[in-house]
Amino acid sequence: MRYELYYWPDIQGRGEFIRLALEEAGADYADVARGRGGTAALTKLLEGSSSARPPFAPPMLKAGKLVIAQTANILLYLGQRHRLAPAGEAGRLWANQLQLTIADFLVEIHDTHHPISSSLYYEDQRGEAARRAGFFLKERAPKFLGYFERAVAGNGGKFLAGAKLSYPDLSLFQIVAGMRYAFPRAMARFEKNLPRVKELHDAVAARPRIKAYLASKRRIPFNRQGIFRNYPELDAR
Repeated sequence: MRYELYYWPDIQGRGEFIRLALEEAGADYADVARGRGGTAALTKLLEGSSSARPPFAPPMLKAGKLVIAQTANILLYLGQRHRLAPAGEAGRLWANQLQLTIADFLVEIHDTHHPISSSLYYEDQRGEAARRAGFFLKERAPKFLGYFERAVAGNGGKFLAGAKLSYPDLSLFQIVAGMRYAFPRAMARFEKNLPRVKELHDAVAARPRIKAYLASKRRIPFNRQGIFRNYPELDAR
């Protein structure tokens, strides 16, 4: 089966967590909005759906007759289908719990540069963003990252869930990569206390399919339109 991923064509965003899972699985997929007429197809699926279960927002994944939305929900589906999640129920729930915590973290990362409203430009809320980022780097980022460090340690020191790689590992890789882009000075300091998270990031980056993906044009570069944005004035000094 060929999957169809529907997400914005110029940013990594939440769609990147799905891309990483599809790439690691070696799945056949189309990143629809990046092709000709793709943005119109995304809009049609999002706004023109007459389904009784319409999606609220991208990312969306078409898998045969299924249309699945919400990042964690899509990964729950892909994880079981492509052996990117533990086999047992308790392990699958733990993987989903980790992914939902990553989703919470992602919202807080986004809100460092858009603390008032996503409909306003960053320049319209620069002062509030500086204050929000300060609290984020002092309080929230260390709490989330420290949690994942403990989770890896509690699982034996290599992966987050089970004895082999699962989709939360891929997502944590993306979190670390994004934080390094957005807050390089702060992350350099944080990582001194995150040896297991750093090792997990490096192990994911070295996996053959992920390594090839990161070096390809399929990987959209980080930029100032996505969730992770580099504004030096927001980074810790």
